[in-house]
Amino acid sequence: MAAAVVPAAGRGERLGPGAPKALRELGGAPLLVHAVRALARSRAVGLVVVAAPPQGVAEVLGLLDSHGLDGKDIRVVAGGATRQESVRLGLAAIPDATEIVLVHDAARPLVPVEVVDAVVAAVRAGAEAVVPAVPLADTVKRVRPVPAGEPEPVLDTPDRASLRAVQTPQGFRRQVLVEVHAKALAEEAEGGSPVVTDDAGLVEHYGGQVVVVPGHEEAFKVTRPLDLVLAEAVLARRRASDGF
Repeated sequence: MAAAVVPAAGRGERLGPGAPKALRELGGAPLLVHAVRALARSRAVGLVVVAAPPQGVAEVLGLLDSHGLDGKDIRVVAGGATRQESVRLGLAAIPDATEIVLVHDAARPLVPVEVVDAVVAAVRAGAEAVVPAVPLADTVKRVRPVPAGEPEPVLDTPDRASLRAVQTPQGFRRQVLVEVHAKALAEEAEGGSPVVTDDAGLVEHYGGQVVVVPGHEEAFKVTRPLDLVLAEAVLARRRASDGF
């Protein structure tokens, strides 16, 4: 069985003032509850570890218990000051015998179970790191950053046919994920730090191979208020059509 880590210790300031992003409500339940449910629906996932705000472990554990997430092994640990640290702390709570680990954003509450299964299957088939992703619909411009509010000069226009928007859960051979996090921690102790935004980026940074499997348009990340409105609409449609 695979295990999953859900880093949920961040505040998510772009969503506006209020509770930490993972605890914002969607259809009567926090985003975190939906994200954990999405993972728990997969028969391939036997354990979910949530890395909660350090002062909110008991609250998050009670929250998950109150929403009927039974039948799966769900654990809550104290997360860290950064996403990378939270993943590392969650990873430490997974038994050594577990060979496949998923890392999933708490802010992606509506990922379909078939995406979870596809990621696990790709790791089982031999990949060391797997990301679900979707093609880009918009033209992308690479720009030279300038002070906020000023026009940004365009440097070039990448061919979007070769670009993908990456989602989660991302899947890894456990030993690969443990090793890259250990290397990042050692690098940080020496005054450096790899500039990456996800765990697949760590694997790439240290020379590993990442592969892509098809993602899903409903696995989008809830980052801004408009995303929450869209998520409510998707959830309402699911409930009306199949009792989700």
